[in-house]
Amino acid sequence: MQFLKTLFWALIIGLAAAFAYNNWFPVDLNLWSDLVAEVNLPLLMLVCFLIGFVPMLLVHYTSRWRMRQRISSLERTMNDLRTAHAAPNVSNAPAPPKSDVDTSIAPAGDGPLFESLPAGSAKDR
Repeated sequence: MQFLKTLFWALIIGLAAAFAYNNWFPVDLNLWSDLVAEVNLPLLMLVCFLIGFVPMLLVHYTSRWRMRQRISSLERTMNDLRTAHAAPNVSNAPAPPKSDVDTSIAPAGDGPLFESLPAGSAKDR
């Protein structure tokens, strides 16, 4: 892949050099009033290209920098949330109520409520 990249750039540079060599003649630029500048055509085209390219390159790099800053901020926030979720703070959990009363339930059939009383006893009346 690196070879193809190098070949591509060599081709572009070769074409630009051939264009510059074949079109190396002065061009008159009427700036304002009676001011005229003679500039070689390849130089004029290079300056025009750079006038359009450099501002867009700066916009691209600034937006890329902002996105990287935002991504790093979001990654920090996600890591903070993951660590907070993975290890919850135990000190904030409510303590279970302490009671001296036995709240266990005895199985049915045990205890004084289910004892059989003799028929005709004094407790039936």
